[in-house]
Amino acid sequence: MENSRKQYNRLKAVLADKGKTNLWLADQLNVNKTTVSKWCTNDIQPTMESLFRIADVLDADVRELLVSNRKNNN
Repeated sequence: MENSRKQYNRLKAVLADKGKTNLWLADQLNVNKTTVSKWCTNDIQPTMESLFRIADVLDADVRELLVSNRKNNN
């Protein structure tokens, strides 16, 4: 019973950091709010094109939107 979902994007955290909502992002990108919600919960992943559009709209580095594949060795 694997209940933990792999996290690939940090969209929910970045939206919170920027003080923006899923609905605001959906409006900015002209996509369905359900799509943005699924991106935020990592049910589905945005395309590369969408990631870059999201970064532009949020005035963020696209790398901020992704979970690193590297482990911290500190």
